[in-house]
Amino acid sequence: MPDLIVERADGVVRATLNRPDRKNAITLELFDALRSLCDEVDANDADRALVLKGVPGAFSSGADLGDRGGDGPAPGSPEALERIHAAALALHRMTKPSVAAVDGLAAGAGMSLALGCDIVIASTRARFSAIFVRRGLSIDFGLSWLLPRIVGAAKAKELSLLGDFVDANEALRIGLVSRVVNPDELDHAVEFVVHRLATGPTLAIRRDVELLQASFARTFEEAIAAECEAQAANLQTDDAREAIAAFLEKRDAEFKGR
Repeated sequence: MPDLIVERADGVVRATLNRPDRKNAITLELFDALRSLCDEVDANDADRALVLKGVPGAFSSGADLGDRGGDGPAPGSPEALERIHAAALALHRMTKPSVAAVDGLAAGAGMSLALGCDIVIASTRARFSAIFVRRGLSIDFGLSWLLPRIVGAAKAKELSLLGDFVDANEALRIGLVSRVVNPDELDHAVEFVVHRLATGPTLAIRRDVELLQASFARTFEEAIAAECEAQAANLQTDDAREAIAAFLEKRDAEFKGR
């Protein structure tokens, strides 16, 4: 079986990390596969949402520190780090909505991978840790950018400098995840959310993702200007016209993503 199982149906791409013997630890080849998948989803009009999850038992324990990659670059070499960071950038730059389904451990780059998604849904078994410091490493895979924006500077420093584990309820309290459900309800909760994303107005959703990603780099005036530009473009879409017609006709809108 491949280390990354990819399935497509009804506009949703479901990607499953498949290394149960290593708690879904991520090799360089798997980072490459994730980068390629994110680029592919973003470019493919038929793909309207992405779900990332791990095979039962863990989301991901992070980068596989035992991975020697055959004849590939040595761990920690500039080439290896460049490939890891390329995957983080591809996920961050993706304008299609992404959902992380976290059941079990999400540590190190696995935590970063989950938080890099637009929506994080966790089971009660989920545990998060910026475990890098326990391995003599600094935070990676975009976590230095993500974590302060999600939980605030003080909590981000505590989580990064101590590497403590955070259970699902605490993760919900501090904003690491958007909702927590029982393990047997996780798939249903994710499918409910991703179905709404995949059947929603794709172009408007993509523009929302872009606006929110850029928000911390903009002044309020710049944000307003970007919103005006996006809204003007939205009003020219078939989906916006369909939404207005559906409202006037008192029916549900049927969005086509154009």
